[in-house]
Amino acid sequence: MKKLFSVLVISGFFLAACSSSKKSSSGNAATTLKPSPVYEMRTYFAAPGKLDDLNARFRNNTTRIFIKHGMTNVGYWIPTENPDNKLIYVLSYPSREARDASWKAFSADPEWQAVAKASEANGKLVTKVESVFMQQTDYSPNLKIEAQSPPRTFELRTYTTSTGNIQNLHDRFRNHTMKLFERHGITNVVYWQPMPKPDGTKSDLLIYLIAHKDRATADASWAAFRADPEWVKVKAASEVKGGGSLTTKVENVFMTPTDYSPIK
Repeated sequence: MKKLFSVLVISGFFLAACSSSKKSSSGNAATTLKPSPVYEMRTYFAAPGKLDDLNARFRNNTTRIFIKHGMTNVGYWIPTENPDNKLIYVLSYPSREARDASWKAFSADPEWQAVAKASEANGKLVTKVESVFMQQTDYSPNLKIEAQSPPRTFELRTYTTSTGNIQNLHDRFRNHTMKLFERHGITNVVYWQPMPKPDGTKSDLLIYLIAHKDRATADASWAAFRADPEWVKVKAASEVKGGGSLTTKVENVFMTPTDYSPIK
């Protein structure tokens, strides 16, 4: 009996250490994830006319089967402008090895195989899949999974840095940009850097997720941020240090969380 009690205490302590839950301002439970060794962002390009069917498959089955095999559903989004019929989602895992084991078990699961077969009776739902493995930066907030009501507008931004300036960009975000975002009503959700390639080559990308009340608020926040004298000064100083612009390309996508997304 004492041995069983010890096991229960240790198990409870481990679960508490992995994540914490509390009520958000909207009254919904919020879970804050500890920094995970591996995140995976997956982009599915739905076949013409199949995006609703793809969402239904995730809503009714896929997300649940992911959990069965040890994957954490972080968020699911649809771009607000979506000519390519994209579904973008993020999962997290304890390690890259755990990720591979989970996907192997998922793919072999008879339930998933039956679901996939039934959903594709009238043709494939997905024509292309893109995937990127990521790690949280040292300055990123711990990812808070909460469903706010009404749902927020999310913005996924990807920066390609100029040669030798990835650390300068990280320093600018760590020491200045994030604080200025919050000043102007932009919520810092999470900051990632792609994991090194198998040959050890490091990425020159910064990928991050921010949130806004809505698109109109986002536009106003960005206008105020860019006009902020402190930002103008910080940007200029960082570019003197970096020998020019710290980025060569900036991509952004405004997104709406799906109704089944854990984060909204």
